[in-house]
Amino acid sequence: MRQQIATKTGTGSSNVIATDTYISPFNVGFGVFVTGTANITIQHTFDNPQTVASPTWYNHPTVASIALTDAGQDGNYAFPVAAIKILVNSGSGTARMTLIQAGIA
Repeated sequence: MRQQIATKTGTGSSNVIATDTYISPFNVGFGVFVTGTANITIQHTFDNPQTVASPTWYNHPTVASIALTDAGQDGNYAFPVAAIKILVNSGSGTARMTLIQAGIA
């Protein structure tokens, strides 16, 4: 997969980045950088966001409720998830996540 980018300014959820669950090994890496100040959580779903109206979202195990001021954090997914997004819990900064999935050109 080419680099995919999700951004969110202020509270709420970013656009959703769908992944390819048929790639083996799955391997997704991401980095999120906050300009300004924001408390962010990276979330994933096992539901297909294109066919499920209200997917169930789960917090990433290590990048959840992280307060960042002009700083970044990275993480990964070694197990298949259908989609990933940023949730800005509080703050007025801008969070920008870059996501790369191995195995797709």
